[in-house]
Amino acid sequence: MRIESNPNRRETEPEQRDGPFRLVVVSAGVGDPSSSRRLADRIAQKTLDSLANAGTPGTVSVVELGPLAVEIAQAMVAGFPGERLQEVIERLAAADAVIASTPVYKAGISGLFKSFVDVLDNDLLLAKPIVLAATAGSSRHALVVDDQMRPLFAYLRALTVPTSVFAAPEDWAAPDLIARIERAANELAVLLRSGAGRMIADGAWSGYQHQFAGNATRAERVTSDVDFSSSLMLLAAGGGTRSRRAEEPAA
Repeated sequence: MRIESNPNRRETEPEQRDGPFRLVVVSAGVGDPSSSRRLADRIAQKTLDSLANAGTPGTVSVVELGPLAVEIAQAMVAGFPGERLQEVIERLAAADAVIASTPVYKAGISGLFKSFVDVLDNDLLLAKPIVLAATAGSSRHALVVDDQMRPLFAYLRALTVPTSVFAAPEDWAAPDLIARIERAANELAVLLRSGAGRMIADGAWSGYQHQFAGNATRAERVTSDVDFSSSLMLLAAGGGTRSRRAEEPAA
């Protein structure tokens, strides 16, 4: 069988957007400064550089999980997030891509990081491009990213880039770490510009299982006939009722 190339075939063009790509860094580091945050910042900057070189701007916002530790624990017990944690979840839902970075403790990812992921809706990161990164005190933990983080985000049906990034103390000045950061950042930039994640989610959104009254940005496409802003629906979703004062029109 002979396959001929089509001379009229056009290369994939960047996704047309009204604004810059929104990247969100999630860091579970608790030090000051945190090596996990420093690693995520390097990946984010390289991603911005790659996007800029292709003529597509991007912005970065940072979520530090340390200050949210109490709210994360309360959300795991109560079943719904507090105000600050809800704002973070909504920011993730609206993000075009995520850079997730965690320290490694006792041969495993941070408990704080895992607890945060546990309170997220299962469909919040569906087909969203994500870079996985981790730091540790020894290179013996280098496989934790692919052994523990990658299956976790696969369960959430996120679109993780092929290259993960790990840094031990001896890696910070090594050319190999710089090369992996650049490779992961370029992979993320290509996914963003191609619009692959958005097309995957848009094309099969109704075929996935979604959480009732969830935070995923496409939830309205499958529940457009339900008004979740009513007091009854807020109560059913575990968020409590709005006060009468809040419902009254302004004078």
